[in-house]
Amino acid sequence: MTWIIIITVLGAILKFLMSPPSALVGWMLSKFELHPKLNPENITVTLNGNPLEGEEKIGFTNYLNEAHFLERDHIYPGNEELFLHPETDVIPFVVNVTNRKREMNLFVYCYDHQVDVVKQWKKKVASYSLRSESLQTFTTSNSTNKMA
Repeated sequence: MTWIIIITVLGAILKFLMSPPSALVGWMLSKFELHPKLNPENITVTLNGNPLEGEEKIGFTNYLNEAHFLERDHIYPGNEELFLHPETDVIPFVVNVTNRKREMNLFVYCYDHQVDVVKQWKKKVASYSLRSESLQTFTTSNSTNKMA
């Protein structure tokens, strides 16, 4: 009788490990995703030192969440500054994310053909490209995202 209970419990544990619930899988994958989904309540977005508020902030966040991931750029040790401060005439949107204990900065450079994002958290830097027609043409009521 004891063996039947032990085999049943082991079988249940094995089944749980082989096919975990979707919520658990989603939570585990969200810990490792490169392009996180952002909540407008947990972020601050600035452009050239001016914060975006209200509908502009919500629209920018929605466009960023709906953007399609293209590719990850490989950053070699020592080249982080080249990605954090590239030589370009595009003024980046700076997104400060505060989510529980995690703090991260996203620098979003909107070009005509793609959107480059540099993600900085702790002492790590990652860079990747996105595709979003809405984000590439996004302008604010105060200024545009390109220098004149």
